[in-house]
Amino acid sequence: MTNLNKDKIVLVTGGSGFVGIHCALQLLQQGYTVKTTLRSMNRQDEVKDMLKVGGITSFENLSFIETNLSKDDNWNEAVKDCDYVLHVATPISLEVPKHENEVILPAVEGTLRVLKAAKEAGVKRVVLTSSFAAVGYSHNDPKTLITEESWTDPTDKTLSAYLKSKTLAEKAAWNYIANEGKALELSVINPMGIFGPSLGPDISSGFELLKQMLDGSMKAIPKISFGIVDVRDVADLHLRAMTNPAANGERFLAFTGEIISLPQIAQLLRNKLGAKANNVSTTILPNWAVRSIALFNDKAKNIVPQLNRVKNASNQKAKTILDWKPRTSEEALLASAESLFQFGGLKN
Repeated sequence: MTNLNKDKIVLVTGGSGFVGIHCALQLLQQGYTVKTTLRSMNRQDEVKDMLKVGGITSFENLSFIETNLSKDDNWNEAVKDCDYVLHVATPISLEVPKHENEVILPAVEGTLRVLKAAKEAGVKRVVLTSSFAAVGYSHNDPKTLITEESWTDPTDKTLSAYLKSKTLAEKAAWNYIANEGKALELSVINPMGIFGPSLGPDISSGFELLKQMLDGSMKAIPKISFGIVDVRDVADLHLRAMTNPAANGERFLAFTGEIISLPQIAQLLRNKLGAKANNVSTTILPNWAVRSIALFNDKAKNIVPQLNRVKNASNQKAKTILDWKPRTSEEALLASAESLFQFGGLKN
């Protein structure tokens, strides 16, 4: 552990989350003083336990503050004396909203709340965790390369409330910087599907597909494809964007560089995990069957827009400007699978 950064203070919002905890871990490993926000201070010990799994033994450079993205309380205190802010937290709703604004407004207003507090506190740079949802969901031509210049169209009626919320929140952030940000700098990270090792039993919701494969509840595999990225590399990219002068005013797509299909993932699990993957089906679910199931199943309904959609994207910008070197899709997926066996209730 280095002490070169001990005088630098970084706020990580959402420190108990999958990405947030890995950001906090790498910051502490690099000697930064870290403040992290929690929606409940009751989770302090849980965060420390996860950091211990990651190898942290001293918590003298770590502090907590209770905040909520939907309220103004404590945000000025959270950003006080900070050099940088990694705004990782996002409003979470486990239920399908009655109206999309139940998801969209908290995402937009929460992002603006953090940016305004950061500007008033004299923070140098905010790194915002956005999503590929804000980049590549309005591009249906597989020949068209999706880059950081691309944007999802928030008026697209096929978008879920979540996809729309990520797009509108990022657009609001760039608009704020352009019109009111003054000296505040902004960089944005746009990850694809985030996998990799969990540091505790609070398993990321993104692991659900893998869990359904491994426990056998997914009897047939739909033909959908997506890019993935290891959570350790997402955190690393945040730290690179935080300090590199060339990252100011830029967005960075975060994924391994390959697009992988669910049938390919199923075959990977079967090939690499041996008996642990005995329940993994390799039966392909035809597109017509997905569409039929979607008539009465909300989960299938969310999959339908992704059928036959190839996301031809590039991670070259992050690799070139920030010298980012992501792990492979295989390494990220297998680390997730091992976490599910360790923490997710799956039997070895």
